[in-house]
Amino acid sequence: MTGNSASLVPTAAGMVPSHVAASAEIIPYPNSGMPKIQPALPSAWLTDPVVERARSVAASVMPTLMMILALLAVWEIACGTQDSSLPSPSRVWSESYEVIVHPLKGVSFDLSGLHIEGSGDVGIAGHILTSLERVAIGYGLSSVFGIGLGILIGQSLFAYRALDPLFQVLRTVPPLAWLPISLAIFQQAGPSAVFLIFITAIWPIILNTAAGVQNIPPTYRNVGKVLALNPVEYFLKIMLPATVPHMFTGLRIGVGMSWLAIVAAEMVQGGTGIGFFIWDSYNSSLLTDTIVALVWIGMVGFSLDRIVAWIGRRVARQN
Repeated sequence: MTGNSASLVPTAAGMVPSHVAASAEIIPYPNSGMPKIQPALPSAWLTDPVVERARSVAASVMPTLMMILALLAVWEIACGTQDSSLPSPSRVWSESYEVIVHPLKGVSFDLSGLHIEGSGDVGIAGHILTSLERVAIGYGLSSVFGIGLGILIGQSLFAYRALDPLFQVLRTVPPLAWLPISLAIFQQAGPSAVFLIFITAIWPIILNTAAGVQNIPPTYRNVGKVLALNPVEYFLKIMLPATVPHMFTGLRIGVGMSWLAIVAAEMVQGGTGIGFFIWDSYNSSLLTDTIVALVWIGMVGFSLDRIVAWIGRRVARQN
């Protein structure tokens, strides 16, 4: 240093002039002495897997329950007057109490299977089970034939050009338009309803399966050729895994259309089934019973869609 400049000396606070270092005591920031704040750990019960699962279920279910309660409240307020043409929820409960609390009337279970009384005096669950039996037969047939035809027109250009225009025309025919033809062919209500389900549900299954086959990446097909896979191996190892999403999209649409078709067919044909129950309730001026049946139809349709979706996820994982 030169002139009046003071020399600098090193300290804990850095380089300072010597006269400052001599007259002042620099206290370093303490490394200890202040209590350290530890993050609060969650309670053991909050991290329990059962509790976490319950919270997850509640988070997914509570919004739906709140919406249902809100709709019921609005419905009750709007239709709670005596001159209302639509019954309120409280009136539905009071007038259709027996239908709601005794749905299995006339239905019995034993070692030989399920039995439903043929007299017609059965609960609403008996009609639902009768409709589900018809849906199971018709939808099962449409699934088998729909997947087979979808694979055919997806794999073969000639089959696609020959059959796709026909399928596009037939799928636009309303389900009930097939009813006179089915009655003329089968002469009975039960087989006619099954045919109506089959002819209604098969089109989305065919078209979605064909779209899945047509959209298989070329590299997948080349791998099959390189490995010299036979048709069965190619279907199980390449085609099925690649088309499962499209296939089950068609199956989910088909099961919903099956449930719609059976209700419409039974309303027209009569006899047994949930469609007959709705039409009979309407003719008997039991509007509350009709509303209960609509709730059952919605819940069963929702369940069928979720069952098919669950099967689709399991098949996709295995492939």
